Amino acid sequence: MTMFFSGLLSSTLLPGNSEIIFTALASQHFVTNITLTSSLTTLVIVATLGNSLGSLITYAMGLLVPHPKKSDSSYTQWALEKSKKYGILVLLFSWLPIVGDIFCGIAGWLRFNPWQSIILIIIGKLLRYLFLLATLYPVLKYVL
Repeated sequence: MTMFFSGLLSSTLLPGNSEIIFTALASQHFVTNITLTSSLTTLVIVATLGNSLGSLITYAMGLLVPHPKKSDSSYTQWALEKSKKYGILVLLFSWLPIVGDIFCGIAGWLRFNPWQSIILIIIGKLLRYLFLLATLYPVLKYVL
């Protein structure tokens, strides 16, 4: 439950540290069992779903914005340019810090296809947690 809500909060405009919680929970798993099990798979799925839902909330918030105002934020300008240039594929990078949330909001504002957006956000978030797991496993294998 903690992992789900941490993932959800981390991908909205609210602060959250899903990577820290994910790493702590995965590390506890590796202390007792160095192999991949169903509980670790469940952790990845729960983290992915929570983080994806948060991004979809941001996408929905983007749908409510009628016209973008000129933003002084270099992050927002950069994300808007990339979204217009690369289209819906930018959502594969929705896991990135700072600009990932902006990509999701801009995707809603630009009215990217909702089903394609959902799929690409989930893929991006899943890759995030698989990457964290892949980098955590070799480190813990030698530490433990």
